[in-house]
Amino acid sequence: MSPAVRKPVEEKAEAGAKAEAGAEAGAKAAAEEGSARVGLHSLKPAPGSRRPRKRVGRGEGSGTGKTSGRGQKGAGARSGSKRRARFEGGQMPIHMRMRKLRGPHMKKSMPFERFRTHTQPVNISALQSRFDAGTEVTIELLRANGLGTRKDVPIKMLAKGELSKALTVHAHAFSASAREQIEAVGGTCVVLGPPTTASPAVPVGPLDGN
Repeated sequence: MSPAVRKPVEEKAEAGAKAEAGAEAGAKAAAEEGSARVGLHSLKPAPGSRRPRKRVGRGEGSGTGKTSGRGQKGAGARSGSKRRARFEGGQMPIHMRMRKLRGPHMKKSMPFERFRTHTQPVNISALQSRFDAGTEVTIELLRANGLGTRKDVPIKMLAKGELSKALTVHAHAFSASAREQIEAVGGTCVVLGPPTTASPAVPVGPLDGN
């Protein structure tokens, strides 16, 4: 082929290559733009997050036919097989050997110390025998009389015994019966905040909650 004929052919081939390259670049840009757009047409699970269900007993060609991956005979091939994480060969499993929760007040209960509620009781019979009528019974006065001496443990008034004196009683909690008896003789219940906080005392009337 003469040089005069070869040159137009080469130019035509070069132009075709450039056009093809431009078309590929355009298609790639369009594909990238389409993949970047999120819509109902492009929603799908993340790669590797979904796997097809393992179909067993569908012929030897599947690899899990005939015995369905269980092997021949034995306990593992029977229905009701004990292949599970908590099975320990027949001995008592760990979740049954551990002590059980029977209430937060018992020492044999499970270790829920972070969630356990601690209070120290003071009965109204102790108030009857230690204080005179009209006394304002504060936390400091209780401790000075040997009541509620555990540090940083809330004091709860309980209704064991009888009370016939009108007292202003400060405590962190009151049982319903204790509040009823204190207020029945003209006394007042003052509910305090937690021992670690310096919150002011708030008087509680007879219509308030327990």
